[in-house]
Amino acid sequence: MRILGLDVGDRTIGVAVSDELGWTAQGLEVIRRSSWKEDSQHLRRLCENYNVGLVVVGYPKNMNGTIGPRAQTAAAFADRLFRELGIPTKLWDERLTTKEAERMLIAADVSRARRRKVVDKMSAVLILQSYLQAHPPPGLDKSR
Repeated sequence: MRILGLDVGDRTIGVAVSDELGWTAQGLEVIRRSSWKEDSQHLRRLCENYNVGLVVVGYPKNMNGTIGPRAQTAAAFADRLFRELGIPTKLWDERLTTKEAERMLIAADVSRARRRKVVDKMSAVLILQSYLQAHPPPGLDKSR
C-alpha cells in the first residue's frame, strides 16, 4: 500500500506518493484545479494506479496552532475526498512547508519560473515525508 500526499491550494494541488515500503516520498505532479468532479476523478485515477491506501492532506494551521480559514478548507477537502473515494484521509500539519520548498528550490538554483511550476509538488513531498518519518513502517528500527 502506498500513501498519497496532497498540498491543496485554491488553484493547484501538489501531489506526492510514497514508495511501497512507506519510507520515502516522491513528487508526482501539480494538478491545475478545474472542478470538484474533474479533480476528484484525477485523484481517483492516481489512487488506483499507485494502489493508494491512505491520503495525507496538508493541514495549514496558523503559527500559534489555531485553525484558520485555510485549515478549514483543507479539512473540508479531506472529508469530501474520503466520502468520494472511500480511501482513509488524514490531516497533517504543514506549517511552513511552502516556505521550506521555496528555500530548497532556491538553494538548488532553480529559476523563478520553474519554481512556480514545482513548488506545490515539492510541498506535497515535504508534507508526506514528514508524515512518513512520524509513522515509520512496522518493524522499522528507529534507533539505527
